[in-house]
Amino acid sequence: MQAIQIYSTGGPEVLTLQTLPDPAPAAGQAVIRIEAAGVNFIDIYFREGRYPAPLPHTLGVEAAGTVVSVADDVTSVAVGDRVACYASGTYATLAVVAASALVKIPQALTAQQAAAAMIQGMTAHYLLFDSYAVQRGETILIHAGAGGTGLLAIQIAKRLGAHVITTVSTEEKAALARQAGADHVILYTQEDVVERVRQITGGRMLPVVYDSVGKSTFEQSLRCLQPRGMLVLFGAASGAVPPFDLIRLSTMGSLYVTRPTLKDYIATRAELESRTSALFGWIAEGSLKLRIEHTYPLAEAAQAQVELAGRKTTGKLLLLP
Repeated sequence: MQAIQIYSTGGPEVLTLQTLPDPAPAAGQAVIRIEAAGVNFIDIYFREGRYPAPLPHTLGVEAAGTVVSVADDVTSVAVGDRVACYASGTYATLAVVAASALVKIPQALTAQQAAAAMIQGMTAHYLLFDSYAVQRGETILIHAGAGGTGLLAIQIAKRLGAHVITTVSTEEKAALARQAGADHVILYTQEDVVERVRQITGGRMLPVVYDSVGKSTFEQSLRCLQPRGMLVLFGAASGAVPPFDLIRLSTMGSLYVTRPTLKDYIATRAELESRTSALFGWIAEGSLKLRIEHTYPLAEAAQAQVELAGRKTTGKLLLLP
């Protein structure tokens, strides 16, 4: 098998394509032949060392493919099943995955669609249903509306009956956000985000802001909130937020800040199945549209990460081993 590994942390140059022995499943595990693997910011965080991992480390945390072998005690999946997963080591042609982490792919979906829906789709789902449960008629702000998670979050928010404001950097990205259903699109490169939110809401501001950008948007996100509003900070595309004096939350209106992560929202098998079932169903019926913008061969994983980190892409990036 082939895999993209890191032997030290650093820039894209530390990614190396290795030939490794084919794996065998231990108890409770299955081996899947990967047909599509997602490229995500968390992969960059592992590469940079922001998230520690034992070295050498095979990157990647989501994929879809076909089961090629299972341990004797595994009954939930079988050889030949089409499956998707949120699991480590997916920048590879084969991956060993706990059977409990695998979900079956409906016949109506391709492996690329299933892989593209796992992290970004489940993230958008838990953000809007659980981190802050959006109510019909509320006006909300979703930063980075043309990104993979942003486009899905806009569509899900509209399903819930929300009025959606989003931010993007270019007119081309603005068009994508509008196609996804955004009611107002703010070009943060040309407009004052807080002032535009004030204009749109008539000064009432917002009950929630969903922020995947981090360092460059954190302050304006807080200023967009109404008293007792919540900032859901779920990413750091522009860098980590500096240390923050919590007393400011009281002086700005008894605000809330949460920093969720996906693993805590699929902590049980029931949560994993509930979220993927909803997402796969919406995609199959055509009411939730994925944008798979770029696909790359496994050997070009470094280039994929460079383009993602440069925030020059929209939608989902996939590796096709």
